Amino acid sequence: AESQQSHSSTSPQAHASGVSSQSQGGFTQSQVLSPQSHGSSQSQGTSSSSTSTAPTSSQSSHSSSGTLSSLETVSTQELYSIPEDQEPEEPAPAPWARLWALQDGFTNLECVNDSYWFGRDKSCDYCFDEPLLKTTNKYRTYSKKHFRIFREMGPKNSYIAYLEDHSGNGTFVNTELVGKGKRRPLSNNSEIALSLCRNKVFVFLDLTVDDQSVYPKELRDEYIMSKTLGSGACGEVKLAFERKTCKKVAIKIISKRKFAIGSSREADPALNVETEIEILKKLNHPCIIKIKNFFDAEDYYIVLELMEGGELFDRVVGNKRLKEATCKLYFYQMLLAVQYLHENGIIHRDLKPENVLLSSQEEDCLIKITDFGQSKILGETSLMRTLCGTPTYLAPEVLLSIGTAGYNRAVDCWSLGVILFICLSGYPPFSEHKTQVSLKDQITSGKYNFIPEVWADVSEKALDLVKKLLVVDPKARFTTEEALSHPWLQDEDMKRKFQELLAEENKSIALSQIPTQPSTSQKRPLEGEAEDTESSKRRAVCMAML
Repeated sequence: AESQQSHSSTSPQAHASGVSSQSQGGFTQSQVLSPQSHGSSQSQGTSSSSTSTAPTSSQSSHSSSGTLSSLETVSTQELYSIPEDQEPEEPAPAPWARLWALQDGFTNLECVNDSYWFGRDKSCDYCFDEPLLKTTNKYRTYSKKHFRIFREMGPKNSYIAYLEDHSGNGTFVNTELVGKGKRRPLSNNSEIALSLCRNKVFVFLDLTVDDQSVYPKELRDEYIMSKTLGSGACGEVKLAFERKTCKKVAIKIISKRKFAIGSSREADPALNVETEIEILKKLNHPCIIKIKNFFDAEDYYIVLELMEGGELFDRVVGNKRLKEATCKLYFYQMLLAVQYLHENGIIHRDLKPENVLLSSQEEDCLIKITDFGQSKILGETSLMRTLCGTPTYLAPEVLLSIGTAGYNRAVDCWSLGVILFICLSGYPPFSEHKTQVSLKDQITSGKYNFIPEVWADVSEKALDLVKKLLVVDPKARFTTEEALSHPWLQDEDMKRKFQELLAEENKSIALSQIPTQPSTSQKRPLEGEAEDTESSKRRAVCMAML
């Protein structure tokens, strides 16, 4: 049995960063401050990446509007004067991860920099050069550059930690071979083994996320859980990775306890969730978020495809308003998605910029409608919460009716009109700001706030479509089919751009289906490195267990 001892930790110099929060227009937003570079270590032939510290999951919160914010609470301390002849000391950088050594010859490491190389070569950040280690039989099975641990920016300004294998005899994460040239996301308490799956050398502690053991085993068997992306009244959304492909996904966790409290007594919450999930899994449209899996355990876990660009809401707030050409590209896709839902007998009932997700940070990108089943998944809780909050996007007939009986697909077209109005102008059509007229009266009368100087740069065709959608009478309101036939959307260049983006996504999906698990028959040791017969046998047994 190999000894499991902790040794003194080494802390390479690196950078630190802060997180500041600011409020704009009643919505809380966060911004990661970019730090200055201060002598970060970098191995030969590699490049260093951004070095700001990731916000922890405990720093994530959710505003009433449904947006995610990263907040850093700093205790107030008394300030003391600094003598003129004494320079203030810079605070020590906080580590984002820690490696605990499990064997003699290896030492603990606190990860402060964004990238660390491990191996026998002296150029590595963590060099296998302890005299005791060199006397072991396994030493020559370690590569000069065996593996690299690094982090890179992910969704919502949070970091994701990876292990990248560069060895000839293999690097294992939780007994699974990563494979030369491949990477694997690291989660809290991941075990790292070198050359043999049983040769455990390190335990990786992610100091920014929660323990994996809190999630059900059936979920952990298929996914590696990571950062918190958002949270709400009934749960949260987590970033996760498919174990087989290393592909990023988003997992919505719905708390059964909170969900049961908010559900009506007459409805069966479990039946509603399971039935709705089955319906949504059958939907297949490029502009609708895909549900990939569903787990019914202590809580509900809904696995969704991940959209790296965030919410349309944040894009509009960040830019104040969108270019008309950009609005047209996004709105065309929204119409296609809602048209598809209506053709399949589904009314969204909660369309708003927070429920329109963007595929990337690029201005020209795909959009996808999400949470279109929320009002059914959560009984009437979602709709009633909107009614009690700010009904900016609700159609007049919703506000004038009791319950949901009698609603039809026209409610979605009104909401689309409100979204288009906001994207083109940068402000909502209905607001209680600087007016004595209630929000309900504004909506039910169809009297929206029109500011001529703001709309001066918007084309007449775009404004005409807005007017056709914001019609109080649902029977006279434009349908999705009529909106798609409107002159404003007869733009071949825009449609060609959409097809190009769609082709790029399909190509990316095809590439992502290639498993990260390499074929063991193609494995060979690096030049100058050896692997004994016993090691080969042990690896065969280990791979058979995967």
